[in-house]
Amino acid sequence: MKRGNIMKLNRNANPEVLSVIVPAYNEEKGIEETLSELKTVLSDTNQVYEIIVVDDGSTDNTANIAREKDFVKLIQHPQNKGYGAAIKTGIKNATNDLILIIDDDGSYPAKDTPRLLEYAEQYDMVVGARTGKEVKIQLYRRPAKWFLSKLANYLAETKIPDLNSGMRIFRRKDIEKFFNILPDKFSFTTTMTLAYHTTGLLVKYVPINYYRRKGKSKIKPFKDGFNFIMLIFRTITYFNPLKVFLPAGFAFFVAAIFVFLYSTFLLGRFMDVTTIVLVVAAIQTVLFGLLADLVVRRSE
Repeated sequence: MKRGNIMKLNRNANPEVLSVIVPAYNEEKGIEETLSELKTVLSDTNQVYEIIVVDDGSTDNTANIAREKDFVKLIQHPQNKGYGAAIKTGIKNATNDLILIIDDDGSYPAKDTPRLLEYAEQYDMVVGARTGKEVKIQLYRRPAKWFLSKLANYLAETKIPDLNSGMRIFRRKDIEKFFNILPDKFSFTTTMTLAYHTTGLLVKYVPINYYRRKGKSKIKPFKDGFNFIMLIFRTITYFNPLKVFLPAGFAFFVAAIFVFLYSTFLLGRFMDVTTIVLVVAAIQTVLFGLLADLVVRRSE
């Protein structure tokens, strides 16, 4: 492990130190530019900071590039553990409470860090929302991204401009409360966003541009898309189970009515067994939801 120096610029003007965490896995094409831009941007402000690169078992030159930077604290995983695991390692090794995470593939504008910092004292999390004038998201990812966003908005009962942005500022004391449910893979930021919204923490979205990444994406659209859907349901069920169980119970009840009408008027069978099964399923689902909600409320 290589420990870099905390850059001391003007501690009296801004006494709170920022820990910048850069998760890295086989990103030799983009990491040097990202680190250099971060240093330049932060050095032009009054912000006191440290930059932590967590190399997640890279097999290319990523770790060596980071190691050559004397302003970087390098932490290495002996094998690939996942995007979320790398961020968790960075958080655990951060010197400070105020934390910025940013990807190292050149897609996020490090120059916009000061814009996010402007809101850090007022909000529990500040997210760089990829809704700026220049947003380079592959066409094949946009339908899934739209669907996931709409689903999350409904379940979280709020408008979320960017569900899984990889550039955001938050505090360690807040994120550590959710460590037990935060996954080790790409869905880390999605879970984090939902957890903040469903527990009443204040979130600010700041529009930023999003550029074409350098190097190859690690996301598998179909497999990861399904996992994201399951993750959204799991996270919302964890914090607000009625939002999932009540609609499911209602769906069973509507299906029971449909089957009852069909079997009674078209088949001549009153109270078909399927109707009974669906009604029982509806009642049980709602009761499970009420029980789960009671458990959540008692544990708060």
